[in-house]
Amino acid sequence: MPTETHTDQLSTTFAALADPTRRAILARLVAGEVSVTELAEPFAMSMPAISKHLKVLESAGLVTRGRQAQWRPVRLQAAPLKDVVDWAEHYAQFWTESFDKLDDYLRELKTIAPKTKEKKHAHKHSKK
Repeated sequence: MPTETHTDQLSTTFAALADPTRRAILARLVAGEVSVTELAEPFAMSMPAISKHLKVLESAGLVTRGRQAQWRPVRLQAAPLKDVVDWAEHYAQFWTESFDKLDDYLRELKTIAPKTKEKKHAHKHSKK
């Protein structure tokens, strides 16, 4: 059972992932660490706006910012994403089981349908 702290972290992660710009930033960081300037290049927004997005991602534990001389790399931290995957897996199991039940039901209908057609066909011919 998830703890309250886990739930709070999960909520923070989902809140950070709710914004498409932040998701795009994370997608870019999958390829490796980059400077904030490089990270900002594809976005039509100011550096302060990018910094705000990075602060949200950083507070959610999804990125870290380092310092190497004049270079300040931003790195992806994927651990909170694992919590999201684990949470979603619970529901994936529900959908898999639901689809399995639906498959069973459809197979059952396929075996019943030919028998029903045969009875109707036989009934039509017996009236003549």
